[in-house]
Amino acid sequence: MIDFSLTEEQKEFQKLARDFAKNEIRPVAHIYDESEEMPWEVIKKAAKLGLTAYRYPAEYGGLGINDPITSLIITEELAWGCAGIATAINGTGLAATAIMIAGTEEQKKKYIPMFCDPDNPRLGAMGLTEPGAGSDVASMKTTAIRDGDEYVLNGTKQFITNGGIADVHVIFAQTQPGSGWEGIAAFVVDKDTTGLKMGQKEKKMGVRASHTAQVILEDCRIPAENRLGGEPGSPTYITGLAALKMLEATRPSVGAAALGIARAAYEYALEYARERKQFGKPIIKQQAIAFKLADMATEIEAARLLIWKAAWMVKNKLPFTRGEGSMAKLFAGDVAVRTALEAIQILGGYGYIREYPVEKFLRDAKIYQIWEGTAEIQRLVISRMIEKNG
Repeated sequence: MIDFSLTEEQKEFQKLARDFAKNEIRPVAHIYDESEEMPWEVIKKAAKLGLTAYRYPAEYGGLGINDPITSLIITEELAWGCAGIATAINGTGLAATAIMIAGTEEQKKKYIPMFCDPDNPRLGAMGLTEPGAGSDVASMKTTAIRDGDEYVLNGTKQFITNGGIADVHVIFAQTQPGSGWEGIAAFVVDKDTTGLKMGQKEKKMGVRASHTAQVILEDCRIPAENRLGGEPGSPTYITGLAALKMLEATRPSVGAAALGIARAAYEYALEYARERKQFGKPIIKQQAIAFKLADMATEIEAARLLIWKAAWMVKNKLPFTRGEGSMAKLFAGDVAVRTALEAIQILGGYGYIREYPVEKFLRDAKIYQIWEGTAEIQRLVISRMIEKNG
């Protein structure tokens, strides 16, 4: 039976995240957008409330909220506050998810508690994209060559959230150069490891409160035990390709953040249209404006349903046979951009200046058509899945 009502626990987390976004994120969002600095104080406050650790098991110091829909609700609310700050708060999740999926019990016990400390939250980063390998992951050039009891990593990772400043980097690399997908594996690289350094810090169009930089690895030596998933032939072995496929389950979360931006833009435009008067009446009474708002509201609801369905499938361990995770991420990203554009149009000239937040919503929204797999790649994934499964 289909039921769209939220549980009491979900409502409590929704209120917690919404209040935090309203009281702690929105008042400083413009400051961090202008300065392009990491919002450390906001991250620390989020950690105190459990907003950085709720999803991890209690045995590792988390709150044990193993519910994908709760996670999406929290993500939407934080991004409603500011997508850049939300990314700074949630960016560690990619590295932590990789460790939770492919890590041994020893690796989980060592690293996951670091992300759950309410007094000293540590950051994680996942290094996948490279200067010459974005959507074409199999062509990555970063190598991890076994040398006795160590691996030696060499290469450059590009556009990495928390790159170079994270306490823990999960780096994907080729163990057998030239072997494509077969040789890809993931490795945990601790902060201050010799040979790991930050390259260029990017100056971005949007999500400026999130730190994005190159990660450079030069003869970076790590213990062989830092390989995620174990060695081939071991009971815990997971291929790099398998780990990446499991990470597809994070795509609905990316869609939820885009949804938060769309909702913020819609709500601002709606309130403006109610108050702004032209020709003797509020502009919401003008059909051209009213229909824009109607389309915005409809698309936001549709995006949320796609996102929640994908999360429900993850929760029930159902495979994305038709690319449902990609559908959610693709549609929500496009909705965020369209909604922000329409919000600017409704505000007219005011929408184009920084005194009003809708221009920021558009700058933040655009990346959701690019990162975690571009809109074009999502369409490719979906098309291949429907060709195969109908």
